[in-house]
Order: sequence, then structure tokens, then C-alpha cells
Amino acid sequence: MKRLVFAAACLLLPLPAVATQIDLSTETCEQFLASDKTEMMLTLAWLDAYYKDVDAPPVIDTDAFVENAGKLGEYCAKNPTIGLITATDKLFGE
Repeated sequence: MKRLVFAAACLLLPLPAVATQIDLSTETCEQFLASDKTEMMLTLAWLDAYYKDVDAPPVIDTDAFVENAGKLGEYCAKNPTIGLITATDKLFGE
């Protein structure tokens, strides 16, 4: 299901300005905040699906999505050198 959500998001967004690979295991908060809008939205969509329960219904809660994106933006602005996955694990991991 997670792959389907990500694939749908990819099809809806224009991708010419996005790097061919986004390595979230090495990306810092600073790099995430400096990325272009398309790359940032793809990353946020991927993260949103990644942190959902395996059995979660295929629903995108746009209010929660925007709220979580804001939380991540605030955290990353205060902690630019931390890894993006470390930040998201802290904010949204179990």
C-alpha cells in the first residue's frame, strides 16, 4: 500500500527538477529545507507513508500531513545538522 501511495504522488507531480535519487539515509535537515518544492513534497509524501501503520487504511489525512510537515520544518530549522531520518524518527517514530 505504501508503494502505491508513493507511486500515485510521483505521477501527479512534475519531476524534471528532482534529483534521480534522494538518499534519505544521508540527508540532513538543512539539505531537506534547502530542497526545491517538488523534492520536498515527494520526501514528505514518502515519510508520511513510511510512518503509517502497516494496516492503516489508504487515507491521506491532509490536515495531519500539513501539521506533521510543520512540525518537521520547525524541528529541522532548530536542528539543521541532524539527519532527516533521525529527526523524523524522533518526531513520528514509535
